[in-house]
Amino acid sequence: MQQGAAKVTGFRVRRQRLYLHRQLVLTNSLREVLVSFIAFLQMLRRPLLIGHNIRRFDCRLLYRALDELDLRAEFESSISGCVDTLPLAREMLKDRCLQSFRQENLVKELLDVNYKAHDALEDVRALQALYTVLQPTQELVWRHMFTPDTMKNKPAAAVAKANLPSMTSGHHPLLGHFPQTIKVTEDKAEDNN
Repeated sequence: MQQGAAKVTGFRVRRQRLYLHRQLVLTNSLREVLVSFIAFLQMLRRPLLIGHNIRRFDCRLLYRALDELDLRAEFESSISGCVDTLPLAREMLKDRCLQSFRQENLVKELLDVNYKAHDALEDVRALQALYTVLQPTQELVWRHMFTPDTMKNKPAAAVAKANLPSMTSGHHPLLGHFPQTIKVTEDKAEDNN
């Protein structure tokens, strides 16, 4: 883990153990985590993954790990594609003269809310609220959609458009599935005891 990331998140790795603010964190192997994530995505029937600055950062790390563990094909068949809300927000808000398009700044500017940035669940909740306020059109989403193959280049709108499930106003964000996933996980934990 890089020193800058450790400073922002509070996570540190010492002797191959993960700590959060000096408290040991119990972890699973990278393979276990990715297999569980893929299973979660498969329950959602090829969702569109949405994140802020994911094209340049998160997806590169994710795909490197998927490649190392030979899970890339299974992952790719479980999603419709990815959308990075950073360039999406830049395009939608270009006339607002914002100085920063960092997620926490956009949430503050558009929602008038401060939140605990770089806390995974808080980031997801904040992005869900931000995406709801932005209300991008389907055409705009298509323009900013990418796949692993198009990640380094401009979005493959034609490919994305062909693979994107119909998005209506009733399109439910992934966060709505968390209680269901937590319940399944709790049930499995009880079975193992």
